[in-house]
Amino acid sequence: MSYDITLIPGDGIGPEVIRATARVLEATGITFKWDEQEAGEGVMEKYGTPLPDHVIESIKRNRFALKGPITTPIGTGFRSVNVALRQTLDLYACLRPCKSYAGVLSRYSDVDLVIVRENTEGLYCGIEFEKGTGGLDKLIALVKENEGKEIDKDSGVSLKVISEKASRRILQFAFEYARKNGRKKVSAVHKANILKYSDGLFLSVAREVAREYTDIEFDDVIIDNACMQLVRNPDQYDVLVLPNLLGDIVSDLCAGLVGGLGVAPGANIGDGYAVFEPTHGSAPKYKGLNKTNPMATMLSGVLMLRYLGHKQSADKMEQAMAEVIAEGKYVTYDLKQDRDDVTAVGTSEVADAVIERMKSLK
Repeated sequence: MSYDITLIPGDGIGPEVIRATARVLEATGITFKWDEQEAGEGVMEKYGTPLPDHVIESIKRNRFALKGPITTPIGTGFRSVNVALRQTLDLYACLRPCKSYAGVLSRYSDVDLVIVRENTEGLYCGIEFEKGTGGLDKLIALVKENEGKEIDKDSGVSLKVISEKASRRILQFAFEYARKNGRKKVSAVHKANILKYSDGLFLSVAREVAREYTDIEFDDVIIDNACMQLVRNPDQYDVLVLPNLLGDIVSDLCAGLVGGLGVAPGANIGDGYAVFEPTHGSAPKYKGLNKTNPMATMLSGVLMLRYLGHKQSADKMEQAMAEVIAEGKYVTYDLKQDRDDVTAVGTSEVADAVIERMKSLK
């Protein structure tokens, strides 16, 4: 079977890790027709935006995309290509597995967690009021009239929006994922003890949805306690489902449990489209150096294979990657026991090693 896949190299190290991953995916024997599209900081001058309309059109046409990291300006400018993609295509579920691989330096050796993050609302819903604007003045007046509380005029305000609809579908996604992948437990993580009308709604819906999945164990945990417990004993969790900002933070925390973002894949999934991408950033200082670890992007490719229904090929690709990492010979500097190890190889050489290892597997 052949798949038309939108390929977005992205910024910085993106083109290198994406092309390495594309080669490994092609080595599985599955046929991919890559529809390469430009997006990111490097196309601003050409198109006036980091996310041209034709990129969205390509994903809508192909339904699936493999994407490299894209630089997001901090504080000013375009909010985020990633956020825009998620909201435009309604990619409401961010799936981020965090799994230990032998050979990756970490304080833990047997972590196997899945973070399911709501992707479209929360504090990332895009409703913000800049200091000194008329919109903020109206909001200040409204809050004072309805709540009797004062907001300083030198404030900037971001609204946190949590709806029943978005909560229900992300929670159902988490439970369905657990059921389909042999997971035993789903934990809803929240701050409902303080944010009673936003996180409180999320928790209420979580308890309702949990009653529909009696085959899956369910619990809920307050976010600060969850972070402490994850560091103390990550084995007590399995699938964690969270509102947007909390999921963003906890997914990076869990990546730290397994050795860092270099082995942290991601997928953004909706009812009609899916975009697969590494969790790490664009690391522009390493651009073009053939030095960066492509494993997170390759693992995102594994997620894509599983999503497309090619479990056997996905398992074979992941096994080959795990064996290359464990052997420690053909890996980038960050996966060496000593980061100054002169035997570290480049991005493309890692892809070569994984492809060769795949050939030896039955």
